[in-house]
Amino acid sequence: MSKHSVAKVGFISLGCPKALVDSEQILTQLRAEGYEVSPSYENADLVIVNTCGFIDDAVQESLDAIGEAINENGKVIVTGCLGGKGDIVKDTYPSVLAVTGAHALEETMSAVHDHLPPEHDPYSSLIPPGGIKLTPRHYAYLKISEGCNHSCSFCIIPDLRGKLVSRPIGEVLQEAQNLVSAGVRELLVVSQDTSAFGVDNKYQTGFYGGRPVKSNFKELATELGKMDAWVRLHYVYPYPHVDDVIPLMAERLVLPYLDIPLQHGNVDILQAMKRPANQENMLKRIENWRKDCPDITLRSTFIVGFPGETQQQFDELLDFIREIRFDRVGAFAYSAVDGAQANALPNPVDEEVKQQRLQEFMQCQAQISREKLADKIGTTMRVIVDSEDEKGVIARSAADAPEIDGLVFVENIQGTTPGDFINVEISDSSEHDLWAEPV
Repeated sequence: MSKHSVAKVGFISLGCPKALVDSEQILTQLRAEGYEVSPSYENADLVIVNTCGFIDDAVQESLDAIGEAINENGKVIVTGCLGGKGDIVKDTYPSVLAVTGAHALEETMSAVHDHLPPEHDPYSSLIPPGGIKLTPRHYAYLKISEGCNHSCSFCIIPDLRGKLVSRPIGEVLQEAQNLVSAGVRELLVVSQDTSAFGVDNKYQTGFYGGRPVKSNFKELATELGKMDAWVRLHYVYPYPHVDDVIPLMAERLVLPYLDIPLQHGNVDILQAMKRPANQENMLKRIENWRKDCPDITLRSTFIVGFPGETQQQFDELLDFIREIRFDRVGAFAYSAVDGAQANALPNPVDEEVKQQRLQEFMQCQAQISREKLADKIGTTMRVIVDSEDEKGVIARSAADAPEIDGLVFVENIQGTTPGDFINVEISDSSEHDLWAEPV
C-alpha cells in the first residue's frame, strides 16, 4: 500500500443499470470497510474496473478501460460481465491482479483484501443510509433480481449472470425505503427480467415492516407504490400477469410507464429469436392497457438486421411500430455476440443493409414521437427537476426515464433543487423533448 493513511481504491463503472447497481454495492462495501474512493489514478492504491461484455463494442470499451487503468496505475482488479467470458481479460492483460464475474461482490472484495488489506477507520467508513450511489441524489436504481431464465438466441446474459435469482422481497423493500429516507425521489426498478420476480422461489412469502408480503411482481409494485417516490418499471417481459399492474398505474401508485422490450414485429423473426411471437395478442393487450390507463407511456427496444431478416419482414416491423405508436423506442443493428445461438443462423444481413434499416427505423419512430409530443402542447403535467442553469430548469416527466428518454426544459424559473416536483404547462416540442412554463 502507498503512504496514504487510509487505503484508497479507484473505480471505473461501465455497462447497464444492473452493472451500475453492482458497482454501487461494491463501493458501499469498500466504504463500510474503511476504504476511501479515489477520483484519480494517481492517488489510488489500486483500481477496480466493472466491465460490460454483452456486445463487441462494449467488450472493446471495457478492454480499453482496463488498459488505461493498467497504464495509469498498474494495479487493477477486473469484475463484471467481461470477467465471466473465459480468459479474454487475462489473455489481453496478464498483469491484472484478479478477475471476477458479474454480481460478484464477495469475490471482488476478497481480491481487494488480498492486494490491499483494509485499515479500518470509523470516520471514513461511515456510509449514508442508502449506500454509495453513482446516480444523482434524487433518483436511484433498485435491482430486484439477478440472472434470467430465458434463452433468447441473440443474448448471452444467462451465461454471464446465471439463472434468475430473486432477492428477498423484504430486503428489496427495506433498501427502497432506505433510499427514499435518504432523499431519493424516483426509484427505477431494474433486473434482467423484472416481471419474473419471485418465479424462482415460487412466490414465497417474505416480511416487511412486520407484515407478510408475497414475492411477486404485482405485490412488489404495490408495496413500492406506497413509498413517497416515483416508481418506474424497467425491463418488463410481457408475461400475462403484467396486465395486473396496469390498474396500479391508473391509480398512480406507480408511474404509468412500461419498459417492455419486444425486439421485433415479425412472427418468424421472433421465433428465431426465441421470443414471444403472438403479435395479435400483443396488439390487443396494448389496446387494453391504453383503455385502462389512457396516459400510459410505452417504451420498447427492437433489433434490426437479425440473421435471415428479409426486406418484407423489416417492413412488417415498421408497420408494427406504426400501428402501436410507441412513445419511446430504442433500436440496435444486430451484433454477433460471441457465444450467442443466433450466430449460427443462416443468411446474415449485410452490415450496410443493417445500418440502412436502423436509420429508416429510427426515422419512422422519430416521426411518431414528434407527433405524439406535439399533442402534449397546451397540457399541464408534473415534472421532476434534474438540474438548473441560467436558462431555467431541466426536468423530466413521468414519461421520461433518466439517460434514455426525453427532457422537459422549463423556462422562467429559478431556485429549484434536484428532486423537486413542479407543475408546468407544455409550450413547445421536438421529436424527443418538451419545453414548458411553470404554472
